[in-house]
Amino acid sequence: MTVSHRNRILAITVASVVAGSCAPDIEPADLVLMGGDVVTLTPAGVVEGIAIRGDRIVAVGSSELMAEHVGPGTRTVELHGRSVLPGLTDNHLHSIGGGPGVDLSRARSIDDVLAAIAERASETPVGGVIVTNSDWHEGQLIEQRLPYRDDLDQAAPRHPVVVVRGGHEYIVNSAAIEHWDIGEGTPDMPGGRVGRYADGRLNGELVDRAKDLVTLPPAPDVGRESGKNRLEEQYTALNQRGLTSIRHPGGSLDQLEMIRELDAEGRLTVRIEYLLRAPRSGSPEELASAISSWPTPPTEAESRADADALVRLGGIKLGVDGGFEGGLMREAYEEPWGEGGEYFGLQTVPREPFVASVLALQDAGWRVATHAVGDAAIDLVLDAYEIADEAEPLSGKRWVVEHGFIPREDHFARMRAMGLLVSAQDHLYLAAPSLVDYWGADRAAWTTPLRAYLEAGIPVSLGTDSPVVPWDPWWVLHHFTTRGTISAGVLDDDQAVSREDALRAMTEGYAYLTFSEGARGTLAPGMLADLVVTAESFVDCEDPCLETMEVDLTVLGGRVVWER
Repeated sequence: MTVSHRNRILAITVASVVAGSCAPDIEPADLVLMGGDVVTLTPAGVVEGIAIRGDRIVAVGSSELMAEHVGPGTRTVELHGRSVLPGLTDNHLHSIGGGPGVDLSRARSIDDVLAAIAERASETPVGGVIVTNSDWHEGQLIEQRLPYRDDLDQAAPRHPVVVVRGGHEYIVNSAAIEHWDIGEGTPDMPGGRVGRYADGRLNGELVDRAKDLVTLPPAPDVGRESGKNRLEEQYTALNQRGLTSIRHPGGSLDQLEMIRELDAEGRLTVRIEYLLRAPRSGSPEELASAISSWPTPPTEAESRADADALVRLGGIKLGVDGGFEGGLMREAYEEPWGEGGEYFGLQTVPREPFVASVLALQDAGWRVATHAVGDAAIDLVLDAYEIADEAEPLSGKRWVVEHGFIPREDHFARMRAMGLLVSAQDHLYLAAPSLVDYWGADRAAWTTPLRAYLEAGIPVSLGTDSPVVPWDPWWVLHHFTTRGTISAGVLDDDQAVSREDALRAMTEGYAYLTFSEGARGTLAPGMLADLVVTAESFVDCEDPCLETMEVDLTVLGGRVVWER
């Protein structure tokens, strides 16, 4: 589509619609979109147009009906066959990445990784610590593997190097091993793994609790206003891809306050559901101290009542296992990762403290969401939730299993009985080759089986886990409708779902996750006007069109927050 054509179809065309006069008994709309495919996700199905007044939808239906809502001050957008969808969401977005670390997002080989680190080393005094950002994954590298200690030594032999890989792993070089006095005989620890080469030498991998062997330099203090500016820039970038609501899964009170300041200043362009993070130690004593410092948790009624708010508290984030390389499994990892059938992943918190933490949060009135990747991790989460359920029924409280990569058939009935939700993401899209190596082809292909969840009656929402996985919501929709991956082809296409089902999980499913289904997630009169206009027809463009879908317009509560 040319720029001139796009500008023409997005122009105000009031004169073309019934001479710009609305029906005498109808108050004019502020914005009317017509002549396309409005995917309402309601019994109305796909209609031609939508009318918005203030922050609410006032009508959906035929273009002729929408013309009745056009007045002298109405902006009218001719869609020319494009689609209007409910605003997109991300149920698990930490940030879009970036930051002061060495940027590896564009690396496509080990040599690219080493070149970027070497360039930073050339600008850093000898002995200075070099840290990368986490905006990368080995799945993007042609070698399909991590850079290890010996690789990193080539790039910066005289600088301690810490390569940050996702949220669960560091890879360090020899200078870093010496700098932090990590001995060759350092053993694994509860909830942590120290990686080794086949000859027993440290290979630089420090997984989960083993990351504590390294102390990263403090992040530079950019100042409060600069921090708020960075958040604002991130949220604007999200709008450009059609996102109108996100859930931050575990952050600080200080960041929450900055987001609230953006809201008060009229600078917030997404709705944010914010989860506070419980202490990483898993200690019930530290949790008790944290609970005393947190604000009063919202009740279910309060959550429903403020569904139109831009910033809301959504609960507390816990965790019980690792990530790609440490998800806790019932069966051992594939060799060589399985270490002769002895490695099942990492349980990052012992059972008793985890159960105690769940009960303490329940007693304090908090809603709980727990990170669980492997099937054995899901076992542990369900065990703890069932103990809480016996104390006070969880049905209706919408507690959450975060990620839920490898559910088993026996999990579904237990989840349904407690009314649990699953917050699912598209990790497989990026990490498929690594997961096949770690878990074997069959187990990896089962990762995040959306169709199985839906057919089992488990409410599911969708997201990315950015920056662990890139934050583009269209990659999420592409993956779950095709089971396509970046570099491993299609895995288990039996788990692919229709476009409507994937969109419904991303929008209506997210609204259910956040107790806001009465105000968001579908396009119907009375609902909040959170929506996105796509450059192509969402309904009938040919795969893999979703993977590269462009966005022409993003609207939040009736306000245009992005326009191409």
